[in-house]
Amino acid sequence: MAKIVVALGGNALGQTPEEQLAAVSKAATAIVDLIAAGHKLIVTHGNGPQVGMIKKAADCAHKNENNAPYIALKECGAMSQGYIGYHLQQAIENECCKRQIKQAVAAITTQVEVAPDDPAFQHPTKPVGNFYTESEARIMSEQGFIMQEDAGRGYRQVVASPLPVKIIELKVIKTLVENNVLVITVGGGGIPVIKTPKGYQGIDAVIDKDNSSALLADALDADCLLILTAVEKVAINFNTPAQQNLSRLDYATAEKYIAEGQFAKGSMLPKIQACLNFVHQKPERKAVITNLFTAREALQGNNGTVITD
Repeated sequence: MAKIVVALGGNALGQTPEEQLAAVSKAATAIVDLIAAGHKLIVTHGNGPQVGMIKKAADCAHKNENNAPYIALKECGAMSQGYIGYHLQQAIENECCKRQIKQAVAAITTQVEVAPDDPAFQHPTKPVGNFYTESEARIMSEQGFIMQEDAGRGYRQVVASPLPVKIIELKVIKTLVENNVLVITVGGGGIPVIKTPKGYQGIDAVIDKDNSSALLADALDADCLLILTAVEKVAINFNTPAQQNLSRLDYATAEKYIAEGQFAKGSMLPKIQACLNFVHQKPERKAVITNLFTAREALQGNNGTVITD
C-alpha cells in the first residue's frame, strides 16, 4: 500500500457542468481502481476551464446587468473548488458503493499562501475572465486591474502565477487522511492568500495546481505523486518524427532536458518541475506522469513515466 497524491488535470474534467459529470465518472473509475488495489489517496485537481467559465459568466452579468456585482477571481476560484469537489466526491462515492467498497470522501475548500513579494506579481501573465473594449479596459485599469490586449480579440484582465508557500488547511487535511478519509483538496492550486497583520487575505492570482500538489505531497510525506494528464508518457522531441517516449526519468536527465527546452511552458514543464521538487526531498520517493486510463499500470511500472531522484 502506498500513500499517493493524485493530481487530475482541469482540462480532463470538461468545459461545462454536463461534460464534467460525464468526465468525473471516468475519473472516479480510475481512482477507485487504486483504492481497490489498497492505496491511500489524496486527490487534487485543476480548474482552468471551470474557473474561466465562472469568471466569464460573472463578468458578463456585471457588464450587462445594472445590479449584478463584480465577482473577483479569488471568489470564482472558491466556487470552482466547490462544484468540482462536489462532482468528484459524488462520483467517487457512487463508484465505491457500486463495488461495495467502504470509503469516506470529503472535498475541502483550500486556501494556499503565496508570498506577496513573489517576482510573478511583477510580471502577470495569466489572462482571466471576459473580453473588454479598449475604453472599458482603460476604466478597469484606472480601478487597479492589469489589462492586456489578447490576440486582437479585445482586452482581458491578467494576473500573476506565484509559487505556493503553505497550505492553510493542512492540519485538517492530515487529520482526515490519518482517519482514512479520501480528501479532495487544493483545487485549482488553491485559493491564493497572503499573510497580513490582520490575518490571511485573498488575492487575485493563479497557482499552478501541480506545484501545490507537490507541496501537499511533501507535507503529507506521500510515497508517490501521480499526475494524470493527456498523454501516457512524457516525451522529448514531442510531436516530431524524432519523438521519444520516456519510461523513466531521473533528476539529472530531467534537468538536462529542461535546459534543452524539451518541455513546453504552461504544459509539461510545470509538471516535470513539480515532480522533481517532490522526489528531490527524499530519495525513496517517486512521481509518475501518465493519463487517466493507464494510472494503475503506471504505478505498477508497466506504463507512464516514472520520475526519481
